[in-house]
Amino acid sequence: MRRNQHAGRLGSGGLSLGVFTRDELDDIHLSTLEVLERTGVWVEDDDALTVFAEGGAEVDLESHIVRLPAHVVEDAVRAAPSKLTLCGRVPDNDVVLESDRVGFTNFGEGIKVVDPESGELREPTKRDVAEAARLIDALPAIDVLERPLGAHDVPQDAVPLHNAEAIFANTTKHVFIGPINGFLLKKVLAMAAAVVGGADTLRRRPIVSFITCPVSPLKLVKDCCEIIMESARAGACVNVLSMAMAGGSSPVTLAGTLVTHNAEVLSGITLAQLTARGAPVMYGSSTTAMDLRLASASVGSPECALINAGVAQLARYYLLPSWVAGA
Repeated sequence: MRRNQHAGRLGSGGLSLGVFTRDELDDIHLSTLEVLERTGVWVEDDDALTVFAEGGAEVDLESHIVRLPAHVVEDAVRAAPSKLTLCGRVPDNDVVLESDRVGFTNFGEGIKVVDPESGELREPTKRDVAEAARLIDALPAIDVLERPLGAHDVPQDAVPLHNAEAIFANTTKHVFIGPINGFLLKKVLAMAAAVVGGADTLRRRPIVSFITCPVSPLKLVKDCCEIIMESARAGACVNVLSMAMAGGSSPVTLAGTLVTHNAEVLSGITLAQLTARGAPVMYGSSTTAMDLRLASASVGSPECALINAGVAQLARYYLLPSWVAGA
């Protein structure tokens, strides 16, 4: 089992970048609650609308707008676990997420790969997914594996299953997969159960977690809702990861973008907790600024680093494990 080093502890003097004061975090939190209660989020899935309604939200079935009272959101945040253990196929690769511990994963999902023999830039195959998983498995600095590539030589309606098969067979580390929808998520869970010896064992030691993204601004589409709810029911961790773009799908200011980002992530976390109280969740971000010249996401930019620092502060504010993207 791995317990990575702390960051920002006074005893160790670890690296820390605090872009907001506690008062400013309070302002972002209160602004987020106002957005969720007054503006609300658009929720596409009918089952999710029912869950929200039964949990105390105001649901407009005609417009699909869900308005979340502050007490519902804050209760959901308190219900989410502050500590997670991401289990590997071997216990030595278990990773504990708690109290400012910092770890690393690879970036995903690559849509091109450089052929290791010819040097050609081409679309990735299922074999590339397997070989990338084996490489990541051998790198000690990478704690958990996010699907590194997507197989383009298989039926795309079932690509998460092919990705999962290639990855499960080539790593002993914990795996994060984007399953596309709830139906395929359940199939991936069945595959993982076969790997570890049964559904009960998988629930005790889950070797796979899932990633899903709200659509900015302020939308929980059907597939996102399905992934959140099915993960919660199965006891699998779900990483609710906003991909807001400052100046595009969210306000151009750092604080304004983080309010939108925060509302999207907290609405997903609330759905998870209303589905199964205590369900494991991660506070995720691939939020960055939009390059206004190219209308593209500026991943790896200074703005992305500042947003990541703000996201990490917000996750700590809520006592939740976080996941931030970069390059």
